[in-house]
Amino acid sequence: MQGFKPNNLYRRLYSSTSDAATYLNCHLSFFLSNQITDYKSLLRSHGFIITTGQTNNIFIASKLISLYSSFNKPYLSERVFESVHVGDTFIWNSIVKAHFSNGNYSRAVEFYVRMRLSNILPNTFTIPMVVTACAELHLLNYGIVIQGIASTLGLFADNSAVGSSFVYMYSMCGRMEDAARVFEEMSIRDVVAWTVLVIGYVQNDESEKGLRCLCEMHKVGGNGERPNSRTLEGGFIACGNLEALLEGRCLHSLAIKTGTSCAQAVQSSILSMYTKCGAPDESYLSFCEVGIKDLISWTSILALYARLGCIVKCLYLFWQMLVAGVYPDGIVISCLLSGFGKSMRVSEAKAFHGIILRRNYVNNQMVNEALLSMYCRLGLFAFVEKLFDRMRDLDKESWNLMVSEHGKAGLESKCIQLFREMQHLGLEFDSNSLLFVISSCSRLGATHLGQSLHCSAIKNFLHENVSIANSLIDMYGKNEKLATAWKIFCRTQKDTVTWNTLISCYTHSGHCTEALYLFDKMVSEGVKPNLATLVTVLSACSFIASLEKGEQIHSYIIERGIDFNIRLGTALVDMYAKCGQLKKSREVFEVMKEKDVISWNVMISGYGMHGDAESAIEIFQKMEDSNIRPNELTFLAVLSACAHAGLVKEGKFLFDKMGEYSVSPSLKHYACMVDLLGKSGYLHEAEAMVLSMPMNPDGGLWGALLSACKIHNNTEMGIRIAKHAIEADPENDGYYILIADLYTSLGRWEEAENMRMMMKEMGLGKGAGWSTV
Repeated sequence: MQGFKPNNLYRRLYSSTSDAATYLNCHLSFFLSNQITDYKSLLRSHGFIITTGQTNNIFIASKLISLYSSFNKPYLSERVFESVHVGDTFIWNSIVKAHFSNGNYSRAVEFYVRMRLSNILPNTFTIPMVVTACAELHLLNYGIVIQGIASTLGLFADNSAVGSSFVYMYSMCGRMEDAARVFEEMSIRDVVAWTVLVIGYVQNDESEKGLRCLCEMHKVGGNGERPNSRTLEGGFIACGNLEALLEGRCLHSLAIKTGTSCAQAVQSSILSMYTKCGAPDESYLSFCEVGIKDLISWTSILALYARLGCIVKCLYLFWQMLVAGVYPDGIVISCLLSGFGKSMRVSEAKAFHGIILRRNYVNNQMVNEALLSMYCRLGLFAFVEKLFDRMRDLDKESWNLMVSEHGKAGLESKCIQLFREMQHLGLEFDSNSLLFVISSCSRLGATHLGQSLHCSAIKNFLHENVSIANSLIDMYGKNEKLATAWKIFCRTQKDTVTWNTLISCYTHSGHCTEALYLFDKMVSEGVKPNLATLVTVLSACSFIASLEKGEQIHSYIIERGIDFNIRLGTALVDMYAKCGQLKKSREVFEVMKEKDVISWNVMISGYGMHGDAESAIEIFQKMEDSNIRPNELTFLAVLSACAHAGLVKEGKFLFDKMGEYSVSPSLKHYACMVDLLGKSGYLHEAEAMVLSMPMNPDGGLWGALLSACKIHNNTEMGIRIAKHAIEADPENDGYYILIADLYTSLGRWEEAENMRMMMKEMGLGKGAGWSTV
């Protein structure tokens, strides 16, 4: 320490110079020995320093700058700095650090600029602070300039802190390639450098790279490069983002092995990881291990159980949280309300709503939206409307939620009405609302309104949103405006759903050849079709009986190793059956690991349409032996097969069997039986069945019986049945012509002529025939 020279003031205050020097040395030793713990002691020591004339001592000045900074008084640090007339790197570093440590990053950078203007060179202590300040302020360009200076001065050599600061800066500015490049060029890497890179990847949504980097660190790092608690924290966040449960478990084991799992931050990140991965058991165990359970910890575990719909567990933990003295915020209440919505427990949901009101829990906009969403999910839309009308200061989020939820529930008219009201109030709609309103227009066939929404999407620059574009393609396609759908498709940044939507529109509009062409184009452009794509194009093949194309798609499925799920397998069975390849259809059916009622129905129907009623009945019997119950479509398919083959006995047996499965016959089932009985000559039995039906027969059913009467030349009965048919369907000219022909065959010319006159009076006429030749 430099010797102190007492001035005249001290000579007046103290009798001897030695006593004064001893007294001052004692105070200065106290000052320099880090024993100052309060602001008043600092001011007293600063006073002694001023009176001794040592304010220009850079070591003492640096200490003063640091102490004022520690008491959050950086402006006093500046005063001390300005009073020093000797300037070197050491004192400049002190003032830069004073502002940096207090979060005054802009002032830290300003002092660095002054330092450079004073021709003072930075060192390995200056650069990390200033570069980190640039990172926090996103001053990328200035940071690059500093990197050039550091490189010129050779500050990267044998110093990890300098390199780490630049890795951090590039990470904060979203330049991970540059961050990785700096990291690779570092000759010395410590745990800080690795940690900065891992967390940089995670924060820039590159969690997979972050996790890979952590694994490499653990693999190649030396003693000074082992993952610490902060590194592992970043790794757990990455696992949570990726829902990588297995990797998260391995990382958890490493944390236990290294002893870092006891840190509060690590415990919280482990809990967050397991909850994001949807592992309730491990999440609960991790929650129990958290030493200090704060509101975030309780929120994490409650959110998981709410997401899984485990409302009983959710409520138990909620009461435990209250017992622990942790007061719930809006997020916790919203999580519970979401859980009630998924659990479908109406009474309990209403009761919890009552608790919120009675206990005056947080009742902010977030909770109001959660309440609306809960009641929408529970299907209580009348209650939702009352609640919505009572709410004050409704913002655009609440309106958007109402529009979306009504659209999601299939309440198209109400969805559109709410959207119109929202626009009338001048509230901004979001892409989700617009998506559901367009879908509602599509289902209602409201093309004109849909076109208006298309205009709104363009005005609000939402038409480039791929989901909005897909919904517009679907709307125009379903309403036979395929040219417009194609134009939107061509202008859109396409995903798999975009291709699927247009392919589906072509298929359902009967343009199956175009749908198959589009599928080929999709594959040629390198877009990978999903199961929905394959099911749709197989449906197109079925519609036009394109066996060659269907077999190509089947080969594509096998070559790509795509697993047959129920939908895909059923589509293949249907395609082969409709292309007349019953053997192949049966082969695919047999290799299906799982079958649902639709799969069985398709196979039965396939045999039926080709007149193989015995095989259809065989499949029906196998279906009965399985755990799948036949439905009304099953019986319709098998009865239709019997009708085509004329199997009266089997048909009657199957019709009677419907009652065993609590399936009530519909008009279509009766039509099959009447057709079967009528064509087989059981005309009176068929008529009796029609007259005993629990519902009124339609013209089609009477028409089937009338055709049977003509086949079997039962004219008298035919005339009687024809009158019933005309009564049921007076606009059908075929019945008039048929009854006129029956009168003619009996020689009842006058009655035949009267029937033709009646047709003329009613404006009915026999349609002109046409030929495909």
